[in-house]
Amino acid sequence: MQSRVPGAAGYEQKAEELARRYEGMTFEAVHKEFLPWLPPAPGRVLDIGAGSGRDAAALATRGHQVVAVEPTPELRRIGQRLHPDTAIRWIDDALPSLTGLQGPFDFTLLSAVWMHLDEQERVEAMQRLADLVAPGGCVALSLRHGPVPTGRRMFAVSAAETVALAERFGLSAVHRGQGSDRLSREDVSWSTLVFRAEQPTRAGVSR
Repeated sequence: MQSRVPGAAGYEQKAEELARRYEGMTFEAVHKEFLPWLPPAPGRVLDIGAGSGRDAAALATRGHQVVAVEPTPELRRIGQRLHPDTAIRWIDDALPSLTGLQGPFDFTLLSAVWMHLDEQERVEAMQRLADLVAPGGCVALSLRHGPVPTGRRMFAVSAAETVALAERFGLSAVHRGQGSDRLSREDVSWSTLVFRAEQPTRAGVSR
């Protein structure tokens, strides 16, 4: 059955295989560049494209209240089975709308999600992320570069374009990284980006 979310196409047929791959790597190993930007105290965290729930579970064990957004029913069911943590609330939703969510969130994670959105969807999605993030909060995303797997919907999106788009909506880049693929695929590389929402300026105080 074709996914109702274009960017999620191809994930439903290989949900079990993908879940095993995701769960075979730890949150800390995959997202080590994001660790310094996690909220220092327990807060509200949003995991968009939560997949098997690996990242959501790791964030919940750190004391955060986690909302896990996953549009693929097969993956969502696997995540709920593998990580039955009461601190995780699972939502059937997707960018760019995320209609079922209310902010603010102290930290938002998008792991291998952004390149599934077309140009107009990326504009709408970045505006929505900016609306959901708390002042001073962070949005962290990993961006895949390389050939598109058969049956998937992906677009060539650069880190520079993503940074420029975020700035349009008041999100400033505080981290930029580039690395090889953790599955050792020679034709695949990744960008890691962290954006911080601008703090509101207090009356009479300039930044």
